[in-house]
Amino acid sequence: MPSQRDTIFLEDAEILSHTAFEGKQYILTVRAPVIAAHARPGSFAHLTCGPELHMRRPISIMRAIPVRDEVIFLYKAVGAGTALLAHREPGESISVLGPIGRPFELHGNHPRPLLIGGGVGMPPMVFLADTIRQHHRNFSPLAILGSEVPFPFSLRPSEFMLPGIPAGVIATMPLMEDWNIACRLASKQGYAGCHDGYVTDLARYWLDALSESQRQDVEVFACGPHPMLEAVATLAREYGLPCQVSLEEFMACGVGGCAGCVVEVQTDAGPTMQRVCVDGPVFDARQVF
Repeated sequence: MPSQRDTIFLEDAEILSHTAFEGKQYILTVRAPVIAAHARPGSFAHLTCGPELHMRRPISIMRAIPVRDEVIFLYKAVGAGTALLAHREPGESISVLGPIGRPFELHGNHPRPLLIGGGVGMPPMVFLADTIRQHHRNFSPLAILGSEVPFPFSLRPSEFMLPGIPAGVIATMPLMEDWNIACRLASKQGYAGCHDGYVTDLARYWLDALSESQRQDVEVFACGPHPMLEAVATLAREYGLPCQVSLEEFMACGVGGCAGCVVEVQTDAGPTMQRVCVDGPVFDARQVF
């Protein structure tokens, strides 16, 4: 059985809101008080998508708001399950199993976290940023988000001046700025104010502008497509930075029973196979790349 068995809960959650955005993206808010109280950045939930589909779908948690009993998800409808989920309406109930998985860990000796999210890998970065602004007010984080479809929020110019970032790259996620967290956006789609390139480009510009002592304060956190994570891991290794990555894998049971989401992880004792759902999804980048 998974080591997290005593911290995974099953709730019939009421859908409070369900908003569609361009690029088949959706933000789903549900009332799930127990999961909201226990969720941590990097954890996910296993959701039922419709009565005609028995297999659940794993979706990263974007925010957990215990005072409102709310859990918020951002997902993209890319298959049969999420396509069914996209048709669920406020007032309906869905079964939610969670929170599942090993979360990100923030360390006080690295007070300059660099958060990098790509596509549906953005939600864990939002959750992590929310945790930083609530519990680590002495930190100076930077969030870099990338998307090849329109961002699921309205862009606005950033009020933060950032070293190394090209002058024309000013678009930001308003929620991050409202939280007093610096943020920049990247895309190859030519969106106004966004960097025309990859998230790792912006990360490199910023890192190169820091002093050596400032870079020693940096820890990297990332979630997104496999090629992006591999590029982030390579960048972190080049600069000698600790790096945590949240992996995306196809899952069946989602709670460690089927071992259908195993990846090879390098340990001091040699390579071993670990389950992304409960041994992860967050791993040390050096162990999986």
